Amino acid sequence: MKATMTVSADQAVGTISRHIYGHFAEHLGRCIYEGIWVGEDSPIPNTRGIRNDVVDALRGLNIPVLRWPGGCFADEYHWKDGVGPREQRKRMVNTHWGGVVENNHFGTHEFFDLCELLGAEPYICGNVGSGTVQEMQEWVEYMTFDGESPMANWRRENGREKPWKLKYFGVGNENWGCGGNMRAEYYADEYRRYQTYVRNYGKNRIYKIAGGANVDDYHWTETLMRLAGPMMDGLSLHNYTVPGGFEVKRPALGFDEAEWFETMKLALHMDELIKRHSAIMDQYDPQKRIGLIIDEWGNWFQVEPGTNPGFLYQQNSMRDALVAGLHFHIFHRHCDRVHMANIAQTVNVLQAMILTEGEKMLLTPTYHVFEMFKVHQDAEALALHLETEEYRMGEDTIPQVSGSASKRADGTIDISLCNVHPHQQADVTLRLRGLGEAKKVAGRILTHTDMNAHNTFDQPETVKPQDFDGFTDVNEGSLSVKLPPMSVVVLSFS
Repeated sequence: MKATMTVSADQAVGTISRHIYGHFAEHLGRCIYEGIWVGEDSPIPNTRGIRNDVVDALRGLNIPVLRWPGGCFADEYHWKDGVGPREQRKRMVNTHWGGVVENNHFGTHEFFDLCELLGAEPYICGNVGSGTVQEMQEWVEYMTFDGESPMANWRRENGREKPWKLKYFGVGNENWGCGGNMRAEYYADEYRRYQTYVRNYGKNRIYKIAGGANVDDYHWTETLMRLAGPMMDGLSLHNYTVPGGFEVKRPALGFDEAEWFETMKLALHMDELIKRHSAIMDQYDPQKRIGLIIDEWGNWFQVEPGTNPGFLYQQNSMRDALVAGLHFHIFHRHCDRVHMANIAQTVNVLQAMILTEGEKMLLTPTYHVFEMFKVHQDAEALALHLETEEYRMGEDTIPQVSGSASKRADGTIDISLCNVHPHQQADVTLRLRGLGEAKKVAGRILTHTDMNAHNTFDQPETVKPQDFDGFTDVNEGSLSVKLPPMSVVVLSFS
């Protein structure tokens, strides 16, 4: 099957914000506790209680931003319970996720410590659903104020002399659902009230993110933009890829080609959602000042057999890798409006980068796509035109090949390609216009012959990137690329 991709190397169409490659770590299942936090007394090597192996692996992704503490958890989290001497912190019940008791040992100071270890910007999600305006105001003061005040003094007593730098702050989460079951009009008023007290102290400037729509709730987006648009910097959107729907869900492993196809088609639906929500935002914000923040996305399957259903622990296969690649290509195309995206979630939950089991750790196929695609972070998106044959399943069709191209600050051009067909190779003719002098080409590929291929603690490298040479030499700006079935490829021209 054939495809043709024409890239204009001298025509930039926008900048791919590095924040599109953001992450999300909620107090859910074994994401924070066991996945990230093991405590200073743990036999697992750690830095001030944070797992060294997980931090080292995540550093390899150049994580730009990390969202915390939720998710649904954010609107039942009371930050004051998570600061001060750990042995004195209140314990709480995580009512959303498994009913487990949390000891609050991982709180504000530990989160900022994690971000500093990762070199990531913190993205705090505040409590609107069950919290007060005063509670949110005091949290921002605690984190960012450098003067004399009760909260700043308390921070100093708890071991942090200087305030942290905090740019991203979410005023509530999913307030149409677990964050309060609010109507759009009601939340718009609540957002206006709460954000008033999310203040800028000193030189710190906060980018305020309003809780946006669930999937295709366009009324929510229109209402928020109309009633609160001038008071926000970003508006969120949540959309998960859920084969079978939330009431059924498909298994993460043991799926057939019909389920593979269904998953790819659902992933591609993200493009329509961004277009339609963006069109509404354009009516009120034609200058595109307000960013679309897709701070929850990814595959949502059945939990692994024998695990707590409230922990959302699922395996991660080649299917997840392709879904990640498709999403990034969509985000790149809409980089004029999409400022940030945060995959759900970082460790041990849903479409995770990393899975842990005691002292063991493995990298998932999704991790490898993030690592391969990090070359696009903050690069200039290049104009391209892609013609591809269709992958057909019954009466349904989807494009077989997806692609994106960008130019780094040093002039290196990176082209990423996905072949979603599980059986057919794709022969891609890649044309580069405006390339200038001949460039050296290097390639990497992530692929496997089994659509269910995944990494286990016994075989952690079943799916991992390899060098790729399935292309001809550059010849007058043209390249012939052979994409194996179920493959993700990145070509770099330097």
